[in-house]
Amino acid sequence: MNDQPMTKPVFDRTVEDLGNVVELGHVNVTVPDQRLATLFYVSGLGLTRDPYLMTGIENMWINVGRAQFHLPSRPTAQVVRGTTGLVLPDLEALVRRLHGVQKHLADTKFSFRETNDAVETTCPWGNRIRCHAPDIARFSPITLGMPYVEFGVPPGSLKGIVKFYRKMLGGIAGIGKDAEGEHAWAVVGDGNKLIFRESDANLPAFDGHHVQIALVDFSGPHKRLLERGLITEESDQHQYRFQDIIDVDSGKVLFTVEHEVRSMRHPMYARPLVNRNATMTNRNYMPGHEAARWAMESA
Repeated sequence: MNDQPMTKPVFDRTVEDLGNVVELGHVNVTVPDQRLATLFYVSGLGLTRDPYLMTGIENMWINVGRAQFHLPSRPTAQVVRGTTGLVLPDLEALVRRLHGVQKHLADTKFSFRETNDAVETTCPWGNRIRCHAPDIARFSPITLGMPYVEFGVPPGSLKGIVKFYRKMLGGIAGIGKDAEGEHAWAVVGDGNKLIFRESDANLPAFDGHHVQIALVDFSGPHKRLLERGLITEESDQHQYRFQDIIDVDSGKVLFTVEHEVRSMRHPMYARPLVNRNATMTNRNYMPGHEAARWAMESA
């Protein structure tokens, strides 16, 4: 037995930290037409409609790995003020599917284009989605999922946004820099982040869309948000909502996006989701290959 203390760490243990925010559960935007939503999210992107919940025409839940899009029917569409990032297993197959739905979405805002490292597409109502191939260096072992949601925010707000997620939610957050420039980030689960990039453009008015997160310490952030008058909905025992991200020192509103906040005791926390193999058709069908894995197999 070696009783000598180790003087040099063998691993970077901080890589394993999640902080208090442990799940990015869904992005919710309203849509006026479930048929067009099916064409884009299911036939085009190759995602999977949840077979168990919201199976009517009033709402549609779309599975993407361990996360979802929620698409309730409303006369007016909501548009995220930024971009939702997805990892999909096969970008060449994605492009073929998008070509396949193009004629059916011709009179909408639908578009797509290939870049050096992604496929950028826009839904029929203007929501921007950036699709990446699996990349363990960037997205851990995700092969099908929603690794980030990115927002455009006013200039001068990055440090305040980082402080908000750290102080108010107990999360892990910081300032980063990549090919697109400086940005703020906040960890919202295993392999998931919210990203904030400053923009000089006039941001459209907030229209009510939301992201859903889950917290380990559910009551502590609630108390701090309530003291600031930021709670906008006391949904039930397991859930509340807030909208404004503020400067915790001055109280100034930095950015608005609704957060649906759930506890880990919420009945649907970490609910297993069904994901189909979007390359499977009736012509190439092979028994046992219908399902898609959300993560890479171990080496």
